Amino acid sequence: MMQRRPTVLVFAGLDPSGGAGLAADIVAIAAQGAHALPVITALTVQDNDRVFAVEPVAPELLRRQAQALIAKMAIHAVKIGIPGSAANAAVIAQLIAQLRLAHPGLPVVLDPVLASGHGDVLSRDDAVLALAPLLPVTTVIVPNGPEALGLGGEEHLLAQGCKNVLVTGGHGEGEAIINRCFDDAGGEREWRWPRLPGEFHGSGCTLASAIAARLAQGVSMQDALDMAQAYCHAALAGAYAIAPGQLIPQRFND
Repeated sequence: MMQRRPTVLVFAGLDPSGGAGLAADIVAIAAQGAHALPVITALTVQDNDRVFAVEPVAPELLRRQAQALIAKMAIHAVKIGIPGSAANAAVIAQLIAQLRLAHPGLPVVLDPVLASGHGDVLSRDDAVLALAPLLPVTTVIVPNGPEALGLGGEEHLLAQGCKNVLVTGGHGEGEAIINRCFDDAGGEREWRWPRLPGEFHGSGCTLASAIAARLAQGVSMQDALDMAQAYCHAALAGAYAIAPGQLIPQRFND
C-alpha cells in the first residue's frame, strides 16, 4: 500500500532568503515525518537579517488557497506564522472553526512573530491586535520572551484561550536557555538547553512547525514539546551561513 503522511496546514509568509517563514516550515515539518500544506499569507522583502517590506495577500485569496486544500485533504494540524493583516487573521480563525466542526481536537500551533530580530514590523496592522482572533483557537503558542511580554504574559494568553504557552528563552542571558511551558490546567514545565553561539534566522518557525508536525502524528503534547525542542536545538547546533549575519538552521535530518 502507498504510504500516507499526516498533513499540517501552514499559514505563513514567504521569505525570499529561504531561512524563515514557509521555507522553514516545509522543511521542518518534512523532517518530522509529516507533510506541509503551505498557504501564503504575505509576500516579504527580506534577507537573512532584515525585513524591508511586507505585502499581505488579499483575505479572499488566502481563504481560496486554504479551501482548495480543505475540500480534498484531511488536515491533522495547523501551524500559523505571520497572518500579514488583521483581516487575514480573522479569516484563518474562521477556517480553523470550520475544520473543528469535523475535527474538534484539531491542534493549532501559533508562532506569534511580532517583529524580526532587528525589530522590523511583520504586519500591516498592529501585530498584537492582529493576533487577537487567533488566541482563542490556539492549542500551543510559542512566543520568545519579548513576544510573551508584548502579548501580555503567559497568564493573559491563557485567559485569552490559549491552551498551552511555551515561552522560549533564547533572548535571555547566561550559559543555558530556559524554555518554560504553562498550560490551562495550572501546570508548568521547564527545559534547559546549552546556549549556542551566533544568531539564527527562523528558529521560531522551526520549533513551532516541529511541534505541529508531531501533534499531527498523534503524539502527546508532552512528547511533542520534548521532541520538537530536541530537533530545534540540533538544527541550530548544525546551522550554516549563506551571508554575513544570522545563520540558517540545518533542518534536514541526518
